[in-house]
This record gives sequence, structure tokens and C-alpha cells, in this order.
Amino acid sequence: MFGNYQNKEKIELTTVSEVKDIQIIQIVHYSKSTVKISTINLDNLKFPEEAMHVNSNNETRILWNGPNNWFVVSNNKEILNNIKKKCDDKNFAVTDLSHSRTVIELKGNNVKEILKKGCPINFSEFKLNNCANSIFHGITITIDMINDNPETFRIFALRSFGESLYHSITDACLEDGYKGI
Repeated sequence: MFGNYQNKEKIELTTVSEVKDIQIIQIVHYSKSTVKISTINLDNLKFPEEAMHVNSNNETRILWNGPNNWFVVSNNKEILNNIKKKCDDKNFAVTDLSHSRTVIELKGNNVKEILKKGCPINFSEFKLNNCANSIFHGITITIDMINDNPETFRIFALRSFGESLYHSITDACLEDGYKGI
């Protein structure tokens, strides 16, 4: 435990951990594609077509990452093969980003306040299954809210910025204390 954790119950502290062993796949739908994205199901999920939305089940999350652009985040080791079966290279660009990203998970009742210290997003309106691209202390990130009780966010960044991002986040946590896992 670190920071101002004295006289607090462990459950009151924010948990900071690295998420490992997940698949992160970027899918881009070509503008001249003949396939309608609404016809594709991946792990029984549709691709979200509205900004900031995420469709999810217990194993897979599909994050809207921009117009005709999505991140698929999954514990399913076969997800890349499943994607390639449904998203051919004439209509889609499919890129495995799993080894190029660091994913830090923040969990606790004060996570939005912590993120506000380094990110310009209006977290007051951020809800479960929302995602956004932004920055945290100058580091480009993707934010995904995976739970609202307690608040749980996953922060994605290029692996080369992972250590800097971790230190920036843990510095923001010091005021209220945190558990590093």
C-alpha cells in the first residue's frame, strides 16, 4: 500500500494493476468495403457504431475507436482466428496489437477523480461501457470503463510508455492511497 492509506480500510483504496494475457486486435473497415459492419457478429457481439460505446460479454469487449475503427479486447485466445474468418482482407485491416500495448486497470470508488488529475475528459458523464481516446499527462491513451461498482477502468497505452504511464497514475493516486498489484 502506498500514499495516504493510513486509517483507511483496504476496500477504500484504489487498486492499480497491469492486465496481462489479453488479446488486443484493431479492426478497420475500409471505406470501399462491400460488407456492412452491422451484419457481423463477433463472440455474439455487434460492432458499436456510436462514438464512445462498447459492446461486451464476459470474455470480449469491442470498443469504438473512431469511425470504422474498433479495438477488440478479449481473453479468448482464438479471437484473432475468429476475426480473420469474419473480416477478410479485402474489406478490413486486422492488426494484432496485443504485444504493443500496456493495459493498466484502476479499480475503486474514486477512480474518476484520479483520472481527472491527468486527463481532460469530462468523467462526470462517463458511464459503464463507455470508451474514449485521450491523453494522461501527455501520454496517448484509450480509456475503457468496464464496471461502475466499484468504478473500474482499463487504460491502454503504447508499451514503450507503460512505465511512465504507471508512474503518472500512481502519483495521481497518492493523495488517497492505493494498492499496487
